[in-house]
Amino acid sequence: MTRVVIAGATGLIGTQLVVALAGHEGVECHILVRRKPERVPMGVIVHEAASADWANEVAAIKADVAISCLGTTMRTAGSKAAFRAVDFDLVTGFAKAAKDAGAGHMIAVSSVGASAKASNFYLQTKGEAEAAMAQLGFDRVDFLRPGLLTGGERPESRPGESVAILLAPLTDLLMVGGLSRYRSIPALVVAQAIAHLALAGGQGRHIHENDAIRALAG
Repeated sequence: MTRVVIAGATGLIGTQLVVALAGHEGVECHILVRRKPERVPMGVIVHEAASADWANEVAAIKADVAISCLGTTMRTAGSKAAFRAVDFDLVTGFAKAAKDAGAGHMIAVSSVGASAKASNFYLQTKGEAEAAMAQLGFDRVDFLRPGLLTGGERPESRPGESVAILLAPLTDLLMVGGLSRYRSIPALVVAQAIAHLALAGGQGRHIHENDAIRALAG
């Protein structure tokens, strides 16, 4: 039995990931939430706590695999500091707590173009979070870098993304060769890829962009 803990379980990818893992006989699925969702798949164990208390919850769970689907936007956060508090501090804090509790495998949803050297603050923060998690000493770390996420419903409004999603069928056609990694991808496909990785085992640091994510999802 593989014990998994998920942070960001109520978001676009997280909700679909929980469903995928809940139906797997070889997985004991735990989710960290600030407010208990209205619907939770049978068998999923919910840990409701303020994010400041997540480390204590993670310590008690003692998961084998930790998965972060956490993330916000500059618009939603309202400032660079507030954005970094989620996409760096909360993400890496969760990862460190999981490692301290004995997790050997970390999986995190990042973003296409993530790099600690990026000039864009969003991508730089994502890249710095990846680098920090990679240095925690997990046996295996997987970073998923999807393009524009489509499908499902986000818990918060993202007007800019809504327009981009409407245009995606056209813009995807223009993204050929190396640009294909920027194409849109269904959140369900990303969730299915993560579910596969959660049971993959192995070692090392692995980065998965659109094509690799689709291959993992099967």
